[in-house]
Amino acid sequence: MPIITVNLLTGRDAAKKRVLIREIAAAAVRALDVPSASVRVILNEVPPEHWGIGNETKAEQLERAKEGQ
Repeated sequence: MPIITVNLLTGRDAAKKRVLIREIAAAAVRALDVPSASVRVILNEVPPEHWGIGNETKAEQLERAKEGQ
């Protein structure tokens, strides 16, 4: 049973996450030749404060971008 974990930033709507799950599951079915019922896709949503890029958080980047507008 393939278990696929995806880490992504919070903020996407439920419809987009459903599409992502369907697309990932379909790719696993094709690539691994397994039944779709055996595929598990887990989305871990991470808040921007917990997502580091280089030496800062994504939240800091977003805040800086807002200030620059």
